[in-house]
Amino acid sequence: MTVSLRVLLVEDSENDAMLLKRELQRAQYEPVVLRVDNGPSMQRALQNQNWDIVVTDHNIPGFSSEEAIAIALECKPDIPIIIVSGSIGEDIAVAAMKMGAHDYIMKDNLKRLVPAIERELREAEMRRSHRLAEATIHHLAYHDQLTGLVNRNEFDRHLNNALDSAKCDNISHVLLYLDLDQFKVINDTCGHQAGDELLSQLALLLREEVRGNDILARLGGDEFGLLLENCPLDKAKVIAEDLRELVSDFRFVWRDKSFSIGVSIGMARITKDAQGADEVLGAADIACYAAKDMGRDRVHVYKDDDSELLRRQTEMQWVSRIKDALEDGRFVLHQQQMHSLSRLNGRVQCAEFLVRMLDEQDNIIMPGAFIPAAERYGIMSLLDRWVVRSTIAYLADNLSASEKNDSTFFVNLSGSSLGDSDFSTYIRQQITHYNIPPELLCFEITETAAISNLSEAVKFINEIRSFGCQFALDDFGSGLSSFSYLKTLPVDYLKIDGSFVRDIEVDPMNFAIVQAINEIGHVAGLHTIAEFVENEKTLESLRGIGVDFVQGYCIAHPKAVREKMPVSAS
Repeated sequence: MTVSLRVLLVEDSENDAMLLKRELQRAQYEPVVLRVDNGPSMQRALQNQNWDIVVTDHNIPGFSSEEAIAIALECKPDIPIIIVSGSIGEDIAVAAMKMGAHDYIMKDNLKRLVPAIERELREAEMRRSHRLAEATIHHLAYHDQLTGLVNRNEFDRHLNNALDSAKCDNISHVLLYLDLDQFKVINDTCGHQAGDELLSQLALLLREEVRGNDILARLGGDEFGLLLENCPLDKAKVIAEDLRELVSDFRFVWRDKSFSIGVSIGMARITKDAQGADEVLGAADIACYAAKDMGRDRVHVYKDDDSELLRRQTEMQWVSRIKDALEDGRFVLHQQQMHSLSRLNGRVQCAEFLVRMLDEQDNIIMPGAFIPAAERYGIMSLLDRWVVRSTIAYLADNLSASEKNDSTFFVNLSGSSLGDSDFSTYIRQQITHYNIPPELLCFEITETAAISNLSEAVKFINEIRSFGCQFALDDFGSGLSSFSYLKTLPVDYLKIDGSFVRDIEVDPMNFAIVQAINEIGHVAGLHTIAEFVENEKTLESLRGIGVDFVQGYCIAHPKAVREKMPVSAS
């Protein structure tokens, strides 16, 4: 079976061109060879056609290989270049390689030609794949994977720039905070796949409606941010109402069912008197809550004179529920087992502890409902302390001696605990009090939390590891991904974000991303863990990539470890 190969040949001898073509044909190639012997012809050929490789003679009258290399790199920076010459000194060959040639071959030794071409084609493909993975990861550092919109970190950067221009240039901007109405109904009724599709369709709808210089972002879940730059408040109100009507008129169709939704929009002005990004976002968030409280599907503008009331109402609603649950013992631990794909890992048991909240009727409230509020209003550290104490107490009471020597248990911590100067001391005290081996515990924080508080994160992780615990970087790739941070953060495990793992067997992009993250993790000396492993095909793909551990419903569902846990975490 012959293989097609497109060769741009820079050569003044037709006989030499025929020899090269025959050499390729003997190796079962079907070469398409175009011979050129001057710069303009070579440039036109590169610009007008696609080529697999450039093969150039070293010295054609009036046209040197150095000139050919320069033209090739200018037109097609990634194309492999091989010099084939009847006479070329080693010094000249080395100089040509430094300029960008990939190999050189003597014309009296053409048997090296085919192996050299095949090697360079493989390496060129590897370079393209690596660059694609890097470009993808770079894109994901600034964009939400699901919707393609700007992500939270990049939106914060634009928001800070807007604050600077408001202060320095006295230019007013407006921030819109959009929260979908009835999204949970669709998500719960039709499943997460329907919810994801709804978010994707709405993101496209909103993106087509906003002005070209406006910044539209997905802030998380079903919440969006829109920065209207250099926009008076009256005009911003018109834009907000237009967006509200657009979403209200939209119909989402899923499996022959049609759903109508709405959107509550909070607005906050950005003027020279604005305090900071957190304050502006908080004001728009509060205005959005007010819009929901007034009946949903409406626009509300933040005003200073009602901010305290709205803030107090929101804080009391969530702070009271969480504190009451802590006092009443209505938090419970669940445990999700992990599976090792490598015999070298040597752990009998690996699992992650997860927290759940119970309402007054003992119905389970998932963490997505209460953790954002706990983080927003500064009580997440209380919950982290409860999780740490309850986990350690459970392990002390329920593990055998052999399990204590050969197990690793993962415990999530929030970003707010990184800034708690007493938190590492608290962990050490609990380990000492319950007398468990510190090697049992691997604490994990999200990539976003670590990078947002990098210096505090490094200090905190070093303190935890100093008395024997391990550390994992969770949701890697979901935020401001930069592999350079792996050199700074002294972690032991890298947990690959589940959004990349999902559909890995049918999505080549996700496969390439997971493969790249896994390889970089191993180069950095880290164990890798893939989250969200939901089926056997995904599991086999991850096994082929060489991921160390897997976690997800295909492996095990989270299970309650105890009906009720201690009421106090102090």
